[in-house]
Amino acid sequence: MAQFIKIYEDKTSEAAIAKVVKVLREGGLIIYPTDTVYGLGCDITNTKALERIARIKGIKLEKANFSFVCHDLSNISDYVKQIDTSTFKILKRALPGPYTFILPGNNNLPKEFKKKTTVGIRVPENNIALEIVRMLGNPIVSTSIHDDDEVLEYSTDPELIFEKWQNLVDVVIDGGYGDNIGSTVIDLSGYEPVVVREGKGSLDIL
Repeated sequence: MAQFIKIYEDKTSEAAIAKVVKVLREGGLIIYPTDTVYGLGCDITNTKALERIARIKGIKLEKANFSFVCHDLSNISDYVKQIDTSTFKILKRALPGPYTFILPGNNNLPKEFKKKTTVGIRVPENNIALEIVRMLGNPIVSTSIHDDDEVLEYSTDPELIFEKWQNLVDVVIDGGYGDNIGSTVIDLSGYEPVVVREGKGSLDIL
């Protein structure tokens, strides 16, 4: 059964974050808050954990469109090809924020994603998520958790999330109520930015 850990975004406890990071390093799965919806994540470098997430989502790992949650812009450059000035300006305006940017991947992508030409990158404006990634030292692979409820697309109450996921993951973080609007997804891998999905992030950054 998962641990249920309360962490306050405005005053993150280093001990609590360290506990979460230890679970990630050991190949565990976590559910954690972002600036949009709660996400399901694992250490990007752990194959077994990546396979567990793919199984939960009912998809083949190499076909999965997971996002990489990074700590900052320099973290992003570890996994994407050299980006031009106009793309960099968009990223700088938007991040951290409620956006997922699709960018051309480079050779540092984990072997499970080597066949992919692009990768979705997030730097959420949420201290809990950012502190986890910072302390871990590399990105976490992430996917939104969807609700079975027909009215709500996303679960927002951490206690209800825990009830539903406690036997599937290793940690559920209670970071307060989540949002129920996903990130805005923008493809920056071509000549012009393409809005794939309009979500919480404003399009004024383009």
